[in-house]
Amino acid sequence: MEGCCGLRVGQKVPDFKIETFDPEVGGFGEICSEDLRKKGSWTALFFYPADFTFV
Repeated sequence: MEGCCGLRVGQKVPDFKIETFDPEVGGFGEICSEDLRKKGSWTALFFYPADFTFV
């Protein structure tokens, strides 16, 4: 079942670059996995695929 269920505990996150929204600044920005690794702290990533969609 390799590759069927995304990442498992202990696996490294593949390199990525995503657009973000910072409510404190009130604007959009960008972050990449390399920047997070350089900080050397734990990071939890989650998302809601339908956020900010108009219904």
